[in-house]
Amino acid sequence: MHISNIGDSQAVPDHASRALEILRTVFGYPAFRGQQQDIIAHITSGHDALVLMPTGGGKSLCYQIPAMIRHGVGVVVSPLIALMQDQVDALETAGVRAAYLNSTQSYDEVLQVEQAVLKNELDLLYIAPERLVTPRCLNWLKKAEISLFAIDEAHCVSQWGHDFRPEYIQLSVLHECFPDVPRVALTATADRQTREEIVSRLKLDSARQFISSFDRPNIRYIIVEKENARRQLLDFIRTRHSGQAGIVYCLSRRKVEETVAFLTEQHISALPYHAGLDHAVRAENQARFLREDGIVMVATIAFGMGIDKPDVRFVAHLDMPRSMEGYYQETGRAGRDGQPATAWMAYGLQDVVLQRRMIDESDADMVHRRIQKEKLEALLGFCESLTCRRVRLLEYFGESSEPCGNCDVCLSPPVAQDGTEDMQKLLSTIYRVGQRFGALHVIDVLRGIHSERVLQWHHHELSTFGIGRGKSAAEWRSVLRQAVAAEYVFADHDEYNALKLTEKARPVLKGETKVFLRPYVRPDKKRKTLSITTGQPALPPQEQKLMERLKWWRMEVARRQNMPAYVILQDATLREIAVIKPKTPDDLLHIAGMGSKRLSMWGRDILELVSGFDESSDE
Repeated sequence: MHISNIGDSQAVPDHASRALEILRTVFGYPAFRGQQQDIIAHITSGHDALVLMPTGGGKSLCYQIPAMIRHGVGVVVSPLIALMQDQVDALETAGVRAAYLNSTQSYDEVLQVEQAVLKNELDLLYIAPERLVTPRCLNWLKKAEISLFAIDEAHCVSQWGHDFRPEYIQLSVLHECFPDVPRVALTATADRQTREEIVSRLKLDSARQFISSFDRPNIRYIIVEKENARRQLLDFIRTRHSGQAGIVYCLSRRKVEETVAFLTEQHISALPYHAGLDHAVRAENQARFLREDGIVMVATIAFGMGIDKPDVRFVAHLDMPRSMEGYYQETGRAGRDGQPATAWMAYGLQDVVLQRRMIDESDADMVHRRIQKEKLEALLGFCESLTCRRVRLLEYFGESSEPCGNCDVCLSPPVAQDGTEDMQKLLSTIYRVGQRFGALHVIDVLRGIHSERVLQWHHHELSTFGIGRGKSAAEWRSVLRQAVAAEYVFADHDEYNALKLTEKARPVLKGETKVFLRPYVRPDKKRKTLSITTGQPALPPQEQKLMERLKWWRMEVARRQNMPAYVILQDATLREIAVIKPKTPDDLLHIAGMGSKRLSMWGRDILELVSGFDESSDE
């Protein structure tokens, strides 16, 4: 079903009613959410916009619907060609005329798409920024009627960001070549500085900014003390998300491979994704993750941007990200369907040391390194927070909120303890060993361990030897990690990662400053306190059986169509079908996520499946 275009001369109320009609009949949703309606009206009227909306908040509809109402084709700048096929498949399944242009296509295929654009036979065209800014592409587009330009993942323009893409800076050419075509820049992640950079570099000075809440209330944030990170990850997956899709982020390619091997040995379906893999292997692994149920993708940050898979139930970090933006961006890939999901991270002292070293050893100038350090400090504050994680996360993006009651801190509140004496013991020991030894040695001295190195250096004769016997090594690592996070201590870049004191340590040692510490909690104890389920309430047995049959039917359709199962129908839609058990096409059409095109393609099959299930259940 194609929704015919409406000229710009139409009155705004007609635009509004048309937008709602498209939302309901094409995309199958009963009403707009949040600021969607205002954004769509603004863009449809021909104005520029900057849209910040969390992942899963419905950003795509904000440019897809205006492109279908306005004359011409909407050109969508998408940074990942590997996902364009799925984006276009999803639109075509809903009845929208869509296509893409990228390097995977033959010359004849490219020519066919270009001709379709010139003949005004498409509503949406997805294209990579590298191709868009070429003289040939720009000259061709000048011959076409363009309804709008949508610049997705617009934070890629920021040179301070972890997803920076140089070709995005060149997109300012759109303002120069197409001054009368509305442009909308969209992203899920941008602090004030990044927003200013997007506006400046893309020449969006007159654009209206729509900033939605950054809150993802369906995501539970959990951070655990890193001890045996892979075992902790395995425990987390088995107890909370067994058989469900998830993403695990690691800092290095080697760690990705080792983690995949470990999970596979434990009978968990895991696949690797990093820049060191052959392109064909990466593409195949990504396709499997998108198309199959229950796959765990273990990846570096090379994976994830633009991933539309709605049923990712968890995102886990085995290494600390580089910034709050990176953390928010990566964790936001969980729970796009609005159903409960978990953001889990194992965080330890080595993460802090490693991230600071990477900043200090980078080729960036002093200004860039200072900004990176500020971003890292904000993330450290989040990890060490004694108050609600969601409050701290939203504060970073300039938004206030009340405690969520759904993060690890809210569910098992830590009580800040006066840790001045413990911190003084630690700092004194670092000083007494000459600021020449790493964490393991310092903790051995504190705990009174007669190790070979302690005896070799006569550190058993120091006044601080054994003054920390009452705490375990894990407890002292927690104190040390907080000392590094508070910048009382830093690890030198020598081969021993020698711990050294900073100027901030002086008033602590002199007793002029009190220190409050987050108490250490054993990982097994923490898991028990957070045993509340993060999943949706279980369906009754009969509805669950119907849900499984619907999933089996969807899998068969997806296999025949060679597309991800969620493009056919999302889990939330199948769940609603299983609960409501529609008997007529009209009943089915009123289920969220269905839409007219899907109804015409699969409505009869679904109704027959539901009817047959009801009859078999009555026997």
